[in-house]
Amino acid sequence: MAGEASGVRMECDKINPFENMKKQVDIVGKKLGLDPGIIEVMKSAKRELRVNFPVRMDDGSIRMFAGYRVQHNESRGPFKGGIRYHQLVDIDEVRALAAWMTWKTAVVDVPYGGAKGGVIANPKLMSVAEIERLTRRYASEISPIIGPERDIPAPDVNTSGREMAWIMDTYSMSKGYAVPGVVTGKPLEVGGSLGRPEATSRGLVFTVREAAKKMGLDLKGATVAIQGYGNVGAFAHKLIERDFSSKVIAVTDSKGGIIKDEGLKYEEVIAHKRKTKSVVDFPGTRPATNEEVLELEVDVLLPCALENVITKDNAGNIKAKLMGEGANGPTTLEADEILFKKGVLVLPDILAHAGGVTVSYFEWVQNLYNYGWTEEQVNDRLDQKITKAFHEVWNMAEKHKVNMREAAYMLAVDRVARATQIRGIYP
Repeated sequence: MAGEASGVRMECDKINPFENMKKQVDIVGKKLGLDPGIIEVMKSAKRELRVNFPVRMDDGSIRMFAGYRVQHNESRGPFKGGIRYHQLVDIDEVRALAAWMTWKTAVVDVPYGGAKGGVIANPKLMSVAEIERLTRRYASEISPIIGPERDIPAPDVNTSGREMAWIMDTYSMSKGYAVPGVVTGKPLEVGGSLGRPEATSRGLVFTVREAAKKMGLDLKGATVAIQGYGNVGAFAHKLIERDFSSKVIAVTDSKGGIIKDEGLKYEEVIAHKRKTKSVVDFPGTRPATNEEVLELEVDVLLPCALENVITKDNAGNIKAKLMGEGANGPTTLEADEILFKKGVLVLPDILAHAGGVTVSYFEWVQNLYNYGWTEEQVNDRLDQKITKAFHEVWNMAEKHKVNMREAAYMLAVDRVARATQIRGIYP
């Protein structure tokens, strides 16, 4: 699902992801020669909603929860972005994630702006019934500002099609008729799209494929390490092994990691994880920490966990030739500079992680038309979108002699700024 991750989180000197994002926009805004006022618009969220709401727990007690929905920019279309449940959710994280969605949708040129939602909760300590009550109450609280033509949520960390179905049903009950287009990432039975579960991973692997061509890197037999074995990391393992015969030698989740120099087979690892709830203790492997897996000597590194896991403190130890960001914001600005100087090609999140929102857009279009596409149509259109975006970013990087992240931001910020200027400042 879009933005889904394994739940890995590291302490990184309390790096503020929103301040990181604003610095990046400042840098590219000046390079693009944008008006300072437009740059301030690009850095600011249009709307921020905080909600505090009660949920009845299974034991009969009532517990208060806090949540957010941040809508960053709608110059290019309705707001779009996931909802995450995590005990460490905070407003600056949600602000940053909303802004990243604006840039992500602009990079792949789908007509959305960015939004994000989050609830401060640990669903791993809650029953399914408690999660459903929390989801429906949160949906009710944010319902005044969401809708198929206004703001379309999707799954993220610790949410899935199940939660989207509950949100869709709750919103539909308030309208008196079914509104499948209010969310994406839904189960097929209630308006979901074929190809959606693997979309983020598929987009990631498409960008790795195109980058490998540019680098002259043969993916057949190439070694791969994956940090974060949630939906994105696990599906990426499946696709890169199946489509390119790459050799995944290390994977991690929130409980730890495993290494096997001879290679890890997707079907075997995922079966172990489904049985034990972790990749840890998979037979025939040696244990590793999340930090160690990032620093392995591999051809391709895929950080698919949470933000700020690669910083100035460990960037110098990264040995991969190619890094595809399967998570939102896994690399800090300082780390980016170090990796660029080392010659590591980094595929930034707003490009490499954009497959999910692209197919979410396809799902939304299918809902609006009440007409479904085949999985082959979805995957082919995703390939076209992601491949086109990759080459636009690559060409921007070549033209301006900058790294891929800066090029992606230049492309995205320019598109959003031009839309803002064309629409004008009302009144």
